This record gives sequence, structure tokens and C-alpha cells, in this order.
Amino acid sequence: MSNVIEHLRTRRTQYALGRNVALPKDEIEALIKEAIRLAPSSFNSQSSRAVILFGAESEKVWSLIGAELRKIVPADQFAPTEAKMKSFAAGIGTVLFYEDQATIKGLQENFPLYADAFPGFSMHSAGMAQLAVWTALAEKGIGASLQHYSPIADAALADAFDIPASWKLQAQMPFGSNEAGFQDKTFMADEERFITRGK
Repeated sequence: MSNVIEHLRTRRTQYALGRNVALPKDEIEALIKEAIRLAPSSFNSQSSRAVILFGAESEKVWSLIGAELRKIVPADQFAPTEAKMKSFAAGIGTVLFYEDQATIKGLQENFPLYADAFPGFSMHSAGMAQLAVWTALAEKGIGASLQHYSPIADAALADAFDIPASWKLQAQMPFGSNEAGFQDKTFMADEERFITRGK
């Protein structure tokens, strides 16, 4: 089995995060940057952006998101949401994934034939950047999950971290040590998912 497949197999959702990570933070930062750098993008647009946060700055993400959720989740039902925010904040860091809308607009202007397709292409780039980072972290034994609290906390996060106006938030990835095992992953039947012709 190829190393790529083995690394993809280790990439799993981890909600039980901790701070028992041996890899230094500067090496984690370099790993995340390189994974995003190497992720493919349509027209080599390199539209993906990231904010990499550690420690108290990472905790702030989940405090801000929690505060926004508290405005819309009934108080008597908020305990599970609060527990989830605490589990994300318990890790050592968070990556905020963005797509630069100015880059996408420039592509639309320069390649009008594909103008309507570029927002979709941007989502492809975003997904590949997220998978690249998640897999790179997993290969180093670092747990993570991918969260989507947009647009609920977009403005609060933009204000807190001085995010450029053209960056659009796509996802949040809390990461840290794996403090629990993983359940067996199940897969749907190949016949329902794949078609192969010409063998």
C-alpha cells in the first residue's frame, strides 16, 4: 500500500484533543504552511489563506464562536454546545481556513469564459488545502477535526484577528494531541459509489 493511502487512513476526526504534542510549534506552523503551499488550486490561483493560532489565541476562537452560538442556541440547550467549544479549545491550536475573494474576482475578470465556475473551483482548492493540512498533522500523530461555524462567527473572528476584508472564512480546524482512540470507520458499498469501465 502506498504511503499516501496510509497517511490518508490515519486522518480521522478527533474531538478529544489535548496539549501533549512533542512537535515544536514552529515546526507545526511550517508543516501547515507547506501543506497549503503544496495543495493544488485551479489555474494555480493559490487562493487559499490560513490563520494559524496557538495557545490563548486558539482558545479565543472557540470563546468567540461560543459567544455567537449562545445568542441563537436556547440557554437550556446550550450545555452540549459549550462542551464542544471547550473540547476544541483544549487542543494546542486552530487553523482558520479562508479563500481570498479578490483572487477569485481577478480570475473571473481575466478568464471570463470560466467566470461562473471560479467560486466552485475555489471550494475545490479550499477542500484540498484542508485535507492536505489534516493529513500532514495526522502523519505527525496530531489529532484534528474540521468545523464549519460560518457565517455565524465570521465578523467576530475577522475583528479579533485583523482578517483582510477579501478573505472569506471556509472552515476551522482545532488540533492537538489524540486523547482518545478512534471508532472503526465504516464505508458504503463500492457498487453504490464507483463506476469503472474499460478494464
